[in-house]
Amino acid sequence: MSEQPAGRRPAVEYRIEDLAHLSGATVRTIRAYQDRGLLPRPERRGRSNVYGEPHLARLRQIADLLDRGYSLASIKELLDAWDTGRGLSGVLGLVAEVDGPWSDERADRITRAELDAAFGGAPDEHAVEEAVELGVLERVPGRDDEFLVPSPQELAVAAELYAAGVPLLAVAGHLRELRAQVEHIALRFLEFTTEHVFGRYLAHHPPTDADTAEAARLVRRLRPLARQTVDAELARAMRTLANRHLRDHLAPGGPPRRDEDPRTVVLPAATVRSVRELVGTENTAAFIAAAAEREVRARTLDALSGRAGRAAEEGPPAGGTDARGS
Repeated sequence: MSEQPAGRRPAVEYRIEDLAHLSGATVRTIRAYQDRGLLPRPERRGRSNVYGEPHLARLRQIADLLDRGYSLASIKELLDAWDTGRGLSGVLGLVAEVDGPWSDERADRITRAELDAAFGGAPDEHAVEEAVELGVLERVPGRDDEFLVPSPQELAVAAELYAAGVPLLAVAGHLRELRAQVEHIALRFLEFTTEHVFGRYLAHHPPTDADTAEAARLVRRLRPLARQTVDAELARAMRTLANRHLRDHLAPGGPPRRDEDPRTVVLPAATVRSVRELVGTENTAAFIAAAAEREVRARTLDALSGRAGRAAEEGPPAGGTDARGS
């Protein structure tokens, strides 16, 4: 890395190894970005390539967008717009708005001793690993006795359920099931608002600064609605189903068998949309149930015929008699 002599406009220059060190990217990655047109080519000085601050800034932009889940193809489209004079600040502002907190809750830290005390006092390595895998706990680099807690409320709920007698394995399983269903609800809300609200602002690729500014304003305005809607509907469902559940358990015959109760199954949104377009909204559930039942019957018949075929090939057992008698 070198600097211009005094008297000239200060400019920092980097070798590719310096650029890799400062940006966190590997030399191989930097060259791959150049080949894909994501990063400008360096200036050639004799037999050496020289990079500058714009290259470092671009690498940091790419890393930030990758961390937010954008593909390299999407990033290239955004950066191409920037290079041709169209603003990128509006898009990055919208990205920052969407990536902002969706809850007032603040992350906290907990020591291993506090964690063990909250869950009965006895260390349980398997439960800790499960919590880390689920993201309920995050390890703190260099601190084996401390964890980051992204949602203290979620950890407190787990502790209360455990204190009430729910095994930790059941708590983790319930969270996995709940998370899948909540992610489905979140996806449906995003599809709904994109179709009816945000689609008009995101139609251009990339969108203009004016469109992204308006979209960011709407994100701030609509952000609380998803949680408010889910809170209201969950309260309604809990009131209705808790009363029904209690009546069933107090009834003379006892509660119905669990496998006879309707169960919620999470399906890909694209699948549901295709079925809805085929048979209409009012017939969607019945069509999916009938298709599943037909598939089960078909597989059962295949399994039975397969067994019969294998039995015929093997022939009757040695010493056995035929069904017609002797």
